[in-house]
Amino acid sequence: MILEPLTPAEDGALPGELLTELTALYASNHVFHALSGDFPDPDDIRPEQVAAALADELSVPGAEVLVARSGGRVVGIGITLDRHPDPADPDPWIGLLMVDAGQQRRGFGRELAGLIEERFRADGRTGTRLAVLAGNDAGLAFWKSLGYEAIDHRRDLEVDRPCAVLRKPLL
Repeated sequence: MILEPLTPAEDGALPGELLTELTALYASNHVFHALSGDFPDPDDIRPEQVAAALADELSVPGAEVLVARSGGRVVGIGITLDRHPDPADPDPWIGLLMVDAGQQRRGFGRELAGLIEERFRADGRTGTRLAVLAGNDAGLAFWKSLGYEAIDHRRDLEVDRPCAVLRKPLL
């Protein structure tokens, strides 16, 4: 698997072929998007919506969008934040890890998470956190299988949704 930082053109646009692949990735995960409410119609996710969502992510200081490719095609995406807005939280965050629904259960999610964790380790970070939305039982099971443990239950800062906060030491 290869990770590529997403770098839009100077005008903020994404290359058409990449945007098409990313839209297909997002659209394949309609069950997650129905839970998250991130898109008005999770069964009809459009390129302009994905482009806007990614532009919003990239506008956050310290955020990085990583595109995962295998065999030349997009299989996943990871969005990271080098630090949480709460100054008492020292850890970087995985804001989103999503694998194409047609490619799930092939180890891509585990590999993508491992590559992100390795990037954090290389930066000298000692742990990482993430939030799992309430009701995302498959997501919670996935992260727990990777060694993440729930450390809190609270509402997310952006949309006020209930979630579990998980942490994993990176020693």
